[in-house]
Amino acid sequence: MSLFRKIFGSKSEKSEEELKSNERGKYMPEIKLPVDERFTINFKANGGKFLYCENLDEIYHTLNNIIQENNWEEKKVLLFDANLKDRFKDFNLPTSTYAQEATYFLTTCENLIADDGSLLISSNQIAEKRLKELPENFIVFATTSQIVENIGEGLKGIKSKNKKQIPTNITTIKHFKSQEEKDFMSYGSSSKNLYLLLLEDL
Repeated sequence: MSLFRKIFGSKSEKSEEELKSNERGKYMPEIKLPVDERFTINFKANGGKFLYCENLDEIYHTLNNIIQENNWEEKKVLLFDANLKDRFKDFNLPTSTYAQEATYFLTTCENLIADDGSLLISSNQIAEKRLKELPENFIVFATTSQIVENIGEGLKGIKSKNKKQIPTNITTIKHFKSQEEKDFMSYGSSSKNLYLLLLEDL
């Protein structure tokens, strides 16, 4: 059984209750949550919208819901990734390669970082754009196998996958709240309204 199914199943709160149980002595080492549970908790704490899908049909259904709920059917999507364009071709999305024309950005990411709930991205996803040059609304398609413990592990993965040419413009997105919701902790950073479509592939 997937750990994500455990989180979102009927016993979702049990693991946290067990961790907080008074039966554990105060000098006992902390129990470290599994990497996928840590990512989910931290990502949601950052204000991200987490949408777990067991298969591609659920991904398509969820993407359709996001577009309808936001009235984005006629709005342009910024789409750099040819593989994503092909994967979602049946949606007939009005696409653009110019950020200023687009209402939302559909992309992948390099990794999902469990320690702080951030998304690691690079020039493979955003070319040489700065985050503030991209639309405020992000829809990120990722898989459970992309979850890693920390940024260091993610950077090692980028190096090993791109031995011939390491991508440039490597950064993380961590704050997923609207401008009104931003607090002093995220001041000066690029906050995005972000939906994560997470496909189970483990």
